[in-house]
Amino acid sequence: MLSRIERSSALQWLGKQLFNREDPAAFFDPLLERINPMWVQQYTPARVERIVDETADTKTFVLKPAKRWAGFEAGQHVNICVDIDGVRRNRTFSLSSAPAQWQDNGIVTLTIKRLPGGRVTNWMHDNLEAGDTLGLGEAFGEFLVPEISEPLLYIAGGSGITPVLSQLETLAAADYQAPVTLLYFVRTQADIIGAEKLYSLRQNWPALTLNVLATNESEQPRFLRESDLEEVPEITARRCYLCGPKGLMDLAGDLLDRQGIAQDRRHSTFFAAAKAALDTDSLGGAVHFSRSDLNVSSEGDAVLLDIAEAAKLSPRYGCRMGICHQCSCKKTSGTVVNRLTGKSSGPGEENIQLCISVPQGPVTVEL
Repeated sequence: MLSRIERSSALQWLGKQLFNREDPAAFFDPLLERINPMWVQQYTPARVERIVDETADTKTFVLKPAKRWAGFEAGQHVNICVDIDGVRRNRTFSLSSAPAQWQDNGIVTLTIKRLPGGRVTNWMHDNLEAGDTLGLGEAFGEFLVPEISEPLLYIAGGSGITPVLSQLETLAAADYQAPVTLLYFVRTQADIIGAEKLYSLRQNWPALTLNVLATNESEQPRFLRESDLEEVPEITARRCYLCGPKGLMDLAGDLLDRQGIAQDRRHSTFFAAAKAALDTDSLGGAVHFSRSDLNVSSEGDAVLLDIAEAAKLSPRYGCRMGICHQCSCKKTSGTVVNRLTGKSSGPGEENIQLCISVPQGPVTVEL
């Protein structure tokens, strides 16, 4: 879960003896939640202050986290948890507001698109109301604004604009002088997320060049073109930030290669993690969850998180994409393959991420 309690070995021991749990302060959460949900200790609660319609399928949730929340940097993600039909669900979203808003008035925003078939996004759109609370994890991620002033290029698609909004607002407030160009791809002009903020930034921040491109308003789809990049002044001097669906990211990567922009000058954040092609014939095996004294078998490229959940265990997790490290766990023996990189681990003791680790032969995990 999203616990922020400072634990000591003595406190853990006391909690185990009295309440059979390692976070004894959270033992009273059911009572506290009835009195005031913002007093809950197991995770950082955040109250929904208001909800803003951005487009037909996108809403901005304005949240006021409990004061103990540690804050964030522009471009970072956060895990949220909500209870849906008695089951706690965790998802990862980018923060769309600037950190200054949190520092000044204790407010943050999550701008969330309704996904077809999405259990959490649809529930949030249909059920969350002002005054409700949800759980908030600590911010994470390396999609951060540059430390020194230099020309920037942003390429975003759809709801991939959310971390970009946070960064642009932060740069504008700092009176960032180097040129900044945003190429923002949307289906139609009606699908622009953060339109009011974007147009205000363009009007009041001379460094920003904004180019909103509608992909579905002509007979032929309007995708990113090489000419779009050639029109960016001094593009080879730009540091590039990419966020959007995989098709756009792949195309942008190819075109940036042609422009000679090195990989170390590109920063990307994805809706879903790319997966390496794995030889499934060599994967799978017996898995021993040592703390639970449970033995199961796996086949193919199933990751340890899915294997554990299928065995009725409830390991901690967050993004399920290998980004947040919430599911980190100790492997004491055996080899696993990283689902993202395709690389094998060593055979001995090490920390692994359950959500991207595939057994390659017998494996023992402390769970």
